[in-house]
Amino acid sequence: MPSSSVVPQKRASSSDSLPEKRQISIKQTPEEEASAKGYFQQHIFDDSFKDDLKTQIADSQPYRWGTIHDLIDDDLLRNVRKEIISEISFKKKETDIYKVFQSGDLANLSGMTKQDLERLPSLYKLRSAIYSQTFRDYVSYVTNCGKLSGVKTDMSINTYSKGCHLLTHDDVIGSRRVSFILYMPEPGKTWKPHYGGSLRLFDSVVPNVPRSDHYCKFTPQFNQIAFFTVQPGLSFHDVEEVRVDKQRLSIQGWFHIPQVGEDGYIPGEQERTEAKSTLQQLETKELKEYDFPKIQYNEIVSREAQELINLVGKETDYLSVMDVDYLAKFMNPSLLTPASIERLNTIFAEESVVDVHSFLSDDYLGSLKKQIKQFELNEFPEMPNSQEKVLFPWKLAVPPHKQRYCYIDGLQKQCIDNAESIAEINQLKSTELPNFELTKTVFELLKPGVADELAKARENNPSLVSVHDISMRLCELASFFKSISFKKWLMAVTGFRPIKDQILARRFRPGHDFTLASKLDTLNDDHVLEGLLEATLNLTPSTGWESGEFGGYELCMSTDEPETTETAEEGLNEDEAAIYKASEEDSVVYESQACWNKLCLMYRDPSVLKFVKYVGFNAPGSRWDINCGWVCADDEPEESG
Repeated sequence: MPSSSVVPQKRASSSDSLPEKRQISIKQTPEEEASAKGYFQQHIFDDSFKDDLKTQIADSQPYRWGTIHDLIDDDLLRNVRKEIISEISFKKKETDIYKVFQSGDLANLSGMTKQDLERLPSLYKLRSAIYSQTFRDYVSYVTNCGKLSGVKTDMSINTYSKGCHLLTHDDVIGSRRVSFILYMPEPGKTWKPHYGGSLRLFDSVVPNVPRSDHYCKFTPQFNQIAFFTVQPGLSFHDVEEVRVDKQRLSIQGWFHIPQVGEDGYIPGEQERTEAKSTLQQLETKELKEYDFPKIQYNEIVSREAQELINLVGKETDYLSVMDVDYLAKFMNPSLLTPASIERLNTIFAEESVVDVHSFLSDDYLGSLKKQIKQFELNEFPEMPNSQEKVLFPWKLAVPPHKQRYCYIDGLQKQCIDNAESIAEINQLKSTELPNFELTKTVFELLKPGVADELAKARENNPSLVSVHDISMRLCELASFFKSISFKKWLMAVTGFRPIKDQILARRFRPGHDFTLASKLDTLNDDHVLEGLLEATLNLTPSTGWESGEFGGYELCMSTDEPETTETAEEGLNEDEAAIYKASEEDSVVYESQACWNKLCLMYRDPSVLKFVKYVGFNAPGSRWDINCGWVCADDEPEESG
């Protein structure tokens, strides 16, 4: 049995401190306040314009938001853009939730130094205008959000190029009250919807649970600002991936609640706001009721469980002749020899992870690779791009601030479109067990009428591969992973005795799907191992994933490192280090690109986060896999005395 798990070595913290920067205060003189109004286009201050905007925001859906065209003096904003392009360098930042290019030397505009002021005078004017009393009062009036701080400022410069994105979140961190984005794509050119990069807003099933599909989409243009009130558990939004070779430059930021000594300061308000942070709510038991698929490990039937118990303490002979015959129908025969099993066991014992290449046999795979490729090229009826288009036995993983992908779990069809149907599912606490064999035989997975359309389509293209064809093969593989023979092989390789399992067939669609970094649920059982035995069989037929630029890779990373000020000095927005965990090379403990016919076996420690990176729109295809998890018995003998 392995004595270690997938746990990283801690990174040595740096004792080198960055040189101190003398910052220019945002506090403005009366003269500066007076001139700040002149930095805006004056039509926005007309009473009728303000009142119309206030009404639009009050009536807006799915929550209070608004936009203003031609906000800043045109010459000033063009100069700001020129300064940024000529004077500021951008560094790619990528985590599980975003990919973006952020200014490396001036990420947070609240920290502008005297040197910055000299080389970025227009940018300084813009910052002064945005946080002037005039504009803060303006935003406060049209949003009806209350007073805004002039002391606490929070702005940064980002550019979204091809492949950049920001996944669903609600911005509820600390004292934020209003979020804003000032857009600066190339002036004089129209930023078209098919370019991507749009701001998308999400309605909620219940507070803290966004719906799977966006409610509306806002395509930005030069000198346009979008803003919304930060509403705990409601203000969910994302930035759609940029799909073309164009730069979508923007300044984003937040207005905060008044601080001590400011007009409108309310003692305890910030603490109450922080307590409502979605990050604090994500893992509550109540909210997990809205997670699908459920993290639900099913007991292995008693007869099989007893067979595995009988193997405890054995050195060899885990597999009978019948087991080998069964496994050989699926697996590469070379993996079934005693020497191969011993080699894999040695690697796993030392590393707690082993990649098994060419896991399935060529005879079993047959034309599966070609079939999946053909299916993706000529998908019938079409690639499902919304919840309602995902056809049974496939389901959509939700909610989208945690995950989104298509999956087969071997269970009956469930309606998760509204709070009432989800509450009914959870109340029933179904005792149904996964049955991939039953699912495999059900042709009703196609909606009424689709089967007839498929038959007609096949008259013109007899080799047309349908979602049903692919689903049957994946269900067959899921049944294989649930077999007693595979569990014996698994026990021989890892030394762990599985007692519960969960198997999913998954598809991560280009431009849609991902899982965000998450820890394991605590098992709270003295008789089982603290971590989880996991396996992922990659079945992605397309090539070109190796660079990682298209995402789709599976990554594990450490959570053991202490907080340092280094992250903040690197230029992240205020509080960003608390929101996102940067996947720096020395915190990564395992990474696997999408590929064909590779099984990764891993014992994952509870302190290790794991995610599948968002699959980009321009990826060569979907990422396909079979994902398995086993709760394992703690068979280590107790120490005496």
